[in-house]
Amino acid sequence: MTEEEWVDDSPVVRPYAITGGRTRPSSEAFDLLALVGVTGEPVPRDGRLGPEHLRLLGLVGESRPVVEIVSESGLPIGVVRVLLSDLLACGLILVRPPRPGGRAAQESLLREVLRGLQAL
Repeated sequence: MTEEEWVDDSPVVRPYAITGGRTRPSSEAFDLLALVGVTGEPVPRDGRLGPEHLRLLGLVGESRPVVEIVSESGLPIGVVRVLLSDLLACGLILVRPPRPGGRAAQESLLREVLRGLQAL
């Protein structure tokens, strides 16, 4: 007899079980800063999508960066990327790459914060 692990009154599901054993997404579009948005297409009822897919679809909303979706889902980043690639393949989400200037703006903000901290 095996003993199941439970967390918060729910059985623990291993990440490989959620992704069907897959460890790599079918698309390389999921940079942490890429924006993901829903297309509004109806969700297929053929059993291809599990409850985790639907949960991620609910977290996506209008448009959010992958990093926020990962943070709110509580799932490992690799699992989220695989599940998002499934949603992309079903035509349920769109992915836009991060803006090229986005990182430079973030770097300048971090430098300002560092200068402010050093001035203290």
